[in-house]
Amino acid sequence: MTPKIARFLTEQKPATPCLVVDLDCVRGQYRALHDALPSSRIHYAVKANPAPAILKELNNLGSFFDIASPGEIDICMKAGIPAQKLSFGHTVKTARSIAYAHQKGLTLYAFDCIEELRKLAEHAPGCEVFCRLGVLNTGAQWPLSRKFGTTPESAFTLLQQARDLGLKPAGLSFHVGSQQTSTEAYGDAIAQAAGIYHRLRQQGITLDFINMGGGFPTYYNSPIPSIDQFGKAIATAMTTHFPEGAPRILLEPGRYMVGSAGVVHTEVVLSSKRGGGDNTPRWVYLDIGRFGGLAETEGESIRYTFQTPHDENTASRSPCILAGPTCDSMDVLYEKNLVPLPEELKTGDRVNILATGAYVSTYCSTGFNGFPPLDEHYI
Repeated sequence: MTPKIARFLTEQKPATPCLVVDLDCVRGQYRALHDALPSSRIHYAVKANPAPAILKELNNLGSFFDIASPGEIDICMKAGIPAQKLSFGHTVKTARSIAYAHQKGLTLYAFDCIEELRKLAEHAPGCEVFCRLGVLNTGAQWPLSRKFGTTPESAFTLLQQARDLGLKPAGLSFHVGSQQTSTEAYGDAIAQAAGIYHRLRQQGITLDFINMGGGFPTYYNSPIPSIDQFGKAIATAMTTHFPEGAPRILLEPGRYMVGSAGVVHTEVVLSSKRGGGDNTPRWVYLDIGRFGGLAETEGESIRYTFQTPHDENTASRSPCILAGPTCDSMDVLYEKNLVPLPEELKTGDRVNILATGAYVSTYCSTGFNGFPPLDEHYI
């Protein structure tokens, strides 16, 4: 909770549920990452939060952008971002999406299989391509290792085939998993990419960059390495594995860039033991749940911090099951990892959910059960 957001909530008293994002915090995160890895090129992952206010701020700071659909292309261009600053980082694209992006002027595309490569050759001829590797996601609280990425041997072959198809083999990419808490994960992935890079040079192909994706964490309630620690680990690995000069680093931060900048302001709908005995945990229902934006509580992977009006009396806390407002029984946030909340918490109390600037507004658009998407305020 930044002082700016606290002041906004006190003075404006917005209706709940809502998301409030401090743009000063976003700017600070961008500058900290730039300072930690000054030679890198930052591509903000638009999916984390595509609010025009955020896109414009980052564009003014010099950021590039990672997009995953024609819709995100349109959002970026409407915010004044030129096509030259957009990369199509999704490895699974329809032919229509590729053709649309090519027509709009995008030149850089991801892939991880020959079928996708052929689509790119047909619908975005002459474009630059980078191949995504599948790497271990050890240490990530939100792993991303199953759906995307190929093997080192396949990547080596595919980038040669890209040249044969008239495309420009530009780079390799990987993603060590979202909310990555281990700096070593980047070093291991860089070593894997370096092996392919050096083999390709022997075949007359010199890649321009290694795209390290995102993964940099946001603080929720457990200690995490600083961005400087990640920067040092990456720089050390690049020096070690590219002793004769390293390719450029591309980064695709999403959660790191905006997560800590946002707070969800919500209201208690009900707090009750529902007829249980003394050892029965309370059920606390909020007016936002998994269908209203908190989808990352799936599997209780991302564990948010909750701030209530009664936090001074820490002795009165007891473990609670936390749930959303809909009539779907799956709309439960935390049941295995009970949340300690004050006994005084009651219907109508306002609760702040910290570090919710990423992957909340983009998950709240369904209007399930007739509950509208949460309001957003960018200050």
